[in-house]
Amino acid sequence: MGAMAATGIELIEIAGEQRDRLLAMDEGHFAELKAIGVSTKKLGRTVSAFANSAGGDLYVGIGETELLGVKVRTWHGFRDQEAANGHLQSLEALFPLGAEYSYEFLSCPGSVGVVLHITVQRTPQIARAHDKKVFVRRGAQNLEVKGVEALRRLELDKGIVSYEKQPVNVDLTVLTKSDNLSVFIKQVVPMQTPVVFVRKQALSRNNQPVVAGILLFAEEPQALLPKSGVKLFRYKTTAAVGTRDTLAGDPETIEGTTYDLIYEAVKRTVAMVEGIQRLGPKGFEPVVYPDEALHEIVTNAIVHRDYSIATDVQIRVFEDRIEVESPGRLPGHVTTRNILKTQFSRNGVLVRLIHKFPDPPNKDIGEGLNTAFDAMKKSRLKPPVIRETENSVVVEIRHDKLASPEESVMDYLANHEEINNRTARELTGITSENTMKEVFLRLAKRDLIERIPDRKGASAAWRKKAALFASADISPE
Repeated sequence: MGAMAATGIELIEIAGEQRDRLLAMDEGHFAELKAIGVSTKKLGRTVSAFANSAGGDLYVGIGETELLGVKVRTWHGFRDQEAANGHLQSLEALFPLGAEYSYEFLSCPGSVGVVLHITVQRTPQIARAHDKKVFVRRGAQNLEVKGVEALRRLELDKGIVSYEKQPVNVDLTVLTKSDNLSVFIKQVVPMQTPVVFVRKQALSRNNQPVVAGILLFAEEPQALLPKSGVKLFRYKTTAAVGTRDTLAGDPETIEGTTYDLIYEAVKRTVAMVEGIQRLGPKGFEPVVYPDEALHEIVTNAIVHRDYSIATDVQIRVFEDRIEVESPGRLPGHVTTRNILKTQFSRNGVLVRLIHKFPDPPNKDIGEGLNTAFDAMKKSRLKPPVIRETENSVVVEIRHDKLASPEESVMDYLANHEEINNRTARELTGITSENTMKEVFLRLAKRDLIERIPDRKGASAAWRKKAALFASADISPE
């Protein structure tokens, strides 16, 4: 790579305020700052780690010095763009400029040199560093992937290999003689026999059924693939984590083929939610989540999970939310940041064949989570929250209205004479007493509410401003 390549990379001038935010950035799972003296070998490890995990941003040209025991960051970039040629040449040999890796230079008036900014997307393939080693990002660390099993785990996580095609050590007749498969063939492909269908759809290997075939058509899939079902929990709490003390009854176990599993899990979750009530503007109201949102999230969790991990999908129903946890990290290049804009199927066979069922649960392939987000929006509920853990993906839907805290307070006072801090926090989802007090003060400043006189401490409360109680319609006698 010559000097032209470096000068051809975009140079962006940023303001001092943006520079200061960059200098104060916390290094972690998605970001790393390096001085220009860093070796290209170390840079390669970071790029590999970002690409094999959730992506990230690497800034080269920000140093760190210690002054009186305090670490201070300084902007000390390359003299000019050509001075970064060695770094760029080394990196581009492994991580070529394109959709997955992009490079730009940053400059700031009054600051020394230019900083090289490398943006790394999560890649569908395994990204290797200069020494052919493979790294993943965990927090602010780049950890080497060592051993055949660890590399296999990464391949499964990224969707390079799919466990759904793994043969299961049982007789092929668990598929070819299955009533489930016979019914499906009569409805969908009546011209084929079970044996021909299994062969044509690649549902067997070495004369044994593969995981996808077992999940879709076996009479008792969970007997052959333990922990491939759903566990349903009900917690009587709004705490961040459910405990044994807040667990209502025993967890429910749901089993069956993938098709039955989805519909039964949604049905039983809806039934469990029906008995929950939350404080609303008019008092206690039943909690209702849009059926489309719940259906799409559960479908996504079951169809796209990693079946190499022997853990059930978990659905946890709390007083104020539902959490759906699917085993396995996001596959391929999918991250929590791009999940609504990109598609990648870990279990392609499962997705394709279940779509052939009458009334398929995945009617709009690739649009499931988008449908869930739209359904929550139409119901005036806050959008789902998607987070990735060490070995799973959790989608959380909350029964929180899109209304601002101020609107929620005024809606409540339209039906009640007063409101206190505790009730308002339960209504709005705000956890801090002081934050809730600030909401009251903002409303009072706008002459919408007033503190009830002579009510202090635990009995303190607010009401509509006295003038608002007067009727605007005063008819003459």
